[in-house]
Amino acid sequence: MADLHQDSANSGADFDLSQFYQIFFEEASENLDQMEQMLLSLDLSAANDEELNGIFRCAHSIKGGAATFGFSDVTELTHRMEGLLDRLRRHEITPIPEMVDVLLESADASRSLLARHQAGGEGEPLSTADLVVRIETLAQGLTAVPAVEAAPAPVAPRPAEPVAQAPAAAPVAAPASAGPVGSEPPAGARVLHIQIGPLERPEMADAIKDLFRDIPGLGSIEDLPASQPKSRLFLVKTVSTDEDLLDLFAFHVAKEQVQIQAAVPLAPAQVEAAVAEAAPPHEPEAVQAVAPASAEEVYGFFDGAPGAPEVPGGKAPAAAAARSAAPKAAQAHMESTSIRVDVKKVDQLINLVGELVITQAMLAQNSRDLDPSVCQQLLAGLADLDRNTRDLQESVMSIRMIPMSTVFSRFPRMLRDLAGKLGKKIDLITLGEATELDKGLVEKITDPLTHLVRNSLDHGIEMPQDRLAAGKSEHGTLTLAASHQGGSIVIEVRDDGRGMNREKILSKARERGMDVSDSMPDSEVWQLIFAPGFSTADVVTDVSGRGVGMDVVKRNITSLGGSVEIESTAGVGMRVSVRLPLTLAIMDGMSVGVGEEVYILPLSSVVESFQVNPDDVNTVANGTQLVKVRDEYMPVIALERMFNVPRTDESQSSNIMVVIESDGSRVALLVDELLGQHQVVVKNLESNYRKVPNVSGATILGDGSVALILDTGAMVRRARH
Repeated sequence: MADLHQDSANSGADFDLSQFYQIFFEEASENLDQMEQMLLSLDLSAANDEELNGIFRCAHSIKGGAATFGFSDVTELTHRMEGLLDRLRRHEITPIPEMVDVLLESADASRSLLARHQAGGEGEPLSTADLVVRIETLAQGLTAVPAVEAAPAPVAPRPAEPVAQAPAAAPVAAPASAGPVGSEPPAGARVLHIQIGPLERPEMADAIKDLFRDIPGLGSIEDLPASQPKSRLFLVKTVSTDEDLLDLFAFHVAKEQVQIQAAVPLAPAQVEAAVAEAAPPHEPEAVQAVAPASAEEVYGFFDGAPGAPEVPGGKAPAAAAARSAAPKAAQAHMESTSIRVDVKKVDQLINLVGELVITQAMLAQNSRDLDPSVCQQLLAGLADLDRNTRDLQESVMSIRMIPMSTVFSRFPRMLRDLAGKLGKKIDLITLGEATELDKGLVEKITDPLTHLVRNSLDHGIEMPQDRLAAGKSEHGTLTLAASHQGGSIVIEVRDDGRGMNREKILSKARERGMDVSDSMPDSEVWQLIFAPGFSTADVVTDVSGRGVGMDVVKRNITSLGGSVEIESTAGVGMRVSVRLPLTLAIMDGMSVGVGEEVYILPLSSVVESFQVNPDDVNTVANGTQLVKVRDEYMPVIALERMFNVPRTDESQSSNIMVVIESDGSRVALLVDELLGQHQVVVKNLESNYRKVPNVSGATILGDGSVALILDTGAMVRRARH
């Protein structure tokens, strides 16, 4: 931001702030997320100052940035939010649930307004008039919204008299040629005297006037004769707070060079006394040496209302400056330990590392036949390259890894809204928030998890009176948990509700003409809810019941190479487990050979492998083959027939089986040989060629040949049906 300050000061009104839009939008989004989390966790019965100050700072940061970039609608809404939060943190009003509701809705509206600005102003602007009326009503300590359509009055209307008489507060009348700059401020604006200096060059303060010219709604500014050397004095009419003005002016001058005071109508003699007291004419050096912490001296200018203490309210501006400085210090620390990088650059880096892994595998394969006694140094270098490539690969992959807290943080607000709509009480527990997942998977798993959470709340958690009648707490518990298991991540959605009704699911399945039987195991019955259009809801609501959720969940998770498992106990609750690979870019695989072809199986899907006798394979109706493995019959898929693999040696036959598992079902693949386990770089086959049935991608082997990565989920589904 130092560069921003410098460039802005040099270029004045011609400076283009649009280059910083994206940074502002990202920071505003982070502040809105943080505000939402703090509002949801706020204990209204014992809200402490730190919590309220944290929420206030988020709104203040958004407002300051929006004002800087000229987004007046966002500035206005967040200014109203800030007013309500300010009264709350000053304990002038008592927090009630309606305040949390309106602040959350205002945060949503701010997102919509910012999204419209980010899209270049496309679409119809969102009206926030109703929100403003509700905020102002609550800020005045009322709960009933007045039935008026007019614009709301300010939170604390100021008398019009001081505003009308404000120009008289100037020590000397402004020159006739120096008219006010900027826009006419709205009703209730404050009238301030702002002194800038001492400065090496007083004209440096001209950039301050440009802010009022360029930022709509900021207010007006007018030159006044300054009484101190190398200083400028302005008469300002604005609705902005002191902190906002200091943040804006910091783009051009140091904060300690800005002195802000309310313009109080004084007699000329009082003005002269105040000026003399603030800056003794014979000691200009002392004025320049004033430390920023000396609030009485920095902020004491024009602070001499009749009957007032020598420095009235001096501590408040000092506290404001301290509050303003603290977030800046924290921000400076954050910026020194992190950096914003475009995701495209990270993806490009991952692709390059993937190519490096392939090249290293080629070198390793070609060096196997070298004589160690002759090529000792070369082989040692290749071993180092192997180790460093793996370390580099792990480091680069970790850049794309995002904690699950990013996903889990979306649900408290959603659950709060849905619970209120359904009349239910819910407690949310999150476990394993630090568990990391690839960014690409995080973005794609959010919607399926949202469906699962909504279903748990709507179908699983009972109404409070029903829970009490069943001997449970009236508050239902929904748990979101994430953990690493081997090369996968497992995300669980658990609830302590009524569980699933086996008879009801079977009955609905029969109504739809599905082939079911009463002897089906529970695991297969639970899988029926993933059928397209399947729903057990008796009434269609805007929460669920249309049968368009669970099949989407299954399809989306399967497309990511994952699986879904369900456990349910009537009257106790239900658990849905989603298993996903850690990343979509590089995976652990087992390579198998069929004829001259090589195929890759995701290692997370492989259960076991064994050698089979031809007599152990039985053929049943429609030519389907089954093999018995430890009292369990499994369908057999011969990769040779599935992919029409040509044979150079007709006498050769497949006699090795690899058992793979997906969605709770197992299938045995018939192959010629097992070639080994290794990490493979996943290449998208569909974007480079076309969609191939039973194939999820491709990779390049160490010898430069291409091997297909098999879609084990699709193969299991094919064998089952």
